Amino acid sequence: MTRGITHNFNGSSLEPGQLQLKIENIHLNFGGVTALGGVSLEVHQSEIVAIIGPNGAGKTSLLNCISGLYHPKEGRILFYHHGQEYDLTKMRPHKIAQAGVARSFQNIELFKHMTVLENLMLGRHVHLKSSVFDSAIFWGRAQNEEIKHRQYVEDVIDLLEIETIRRQPVGSLPYGLQKRVELGRALALQPAILLIDEPMAGMNVEEKEDMARFVLDVNDEHGVTVVLIEHDMGVVMGISDRVAVLDFGVKIADGSPDEVQRNPDVLKAYLGEEHGAIMA
Repeated sequence: MTRGITHNFNGSSLEPGQLQLKIENIHLNFGGVTALGGVSLEVHQSEIVAIIGPNGAGKTSLLNCISGLYHPKEGRILFYHHGQEYDLTKMRPHKIAQAGVARSFQNIELFKHMTVLENLMLGRHVHLKSSVFDSAIFWGRAQNEEIKHRQYVEDVIDLLEIETIRRQPVGSLPYGLQKRVELGRALALQPAILLIDEPMAGMNVEEKEDMARFVLDVNDEHGVTVVLIEHDMGVVMGISDRVAVLDFGVKIADGSPDEVQRNPDVLKAYLGEEHGAIMA
């Protein structure tokens, strides 16, 4: 582990390459509008899988189905963890988080009046075992839990290189650092799989490079599976093991970055014909 980090941020019990997430024929409608029309996708432990497509293609809707915010009309989303098969389509969001699926959002969803450290500590809530009475008097098991979770959060802070801002209110931080804190709060759940929605949106080149490095560190050094939505094709093609492409709620491609870059359907529907030579 780098930077003296003692904890492993990967909550998975699987070996690299094992099937971890299976999305089967997901259909999602909003009134008469089809957001997802039979999307299927498999994700294996320790992969970085990018989901790309034009605006309105259904990318965020798919992540919302995985995390339990949306419930599809048809299909199943199966998650494998600790020898169990979880049907995420039948679970509430907080139960999905407890099972090992963490999520960061396109729009920052932090508590702006709280410090960086406090926001990250909230990310440990799914692991708390002390009773309300224990926590109220901060004694015994509750005190020991507080120490253990604080040590874990300090490792997240070290990994993301945010030591100098740990006591600052999140609302006072620049946008790029807030995005980094949100990634940290997702990592605080010690996830088996991490869902990240446009982590580089609105960032400058240096901030994008930092965020890409942190995602790679989480994946390479800790083996956390990452499902990523991102519009920056340089980032997607540079860090992903596999790329799935959605268009109008339908998956039109799924393969390695090289395969997807050369797929004529992708060039036509997403990148545009004129980008073919650039992407090839």
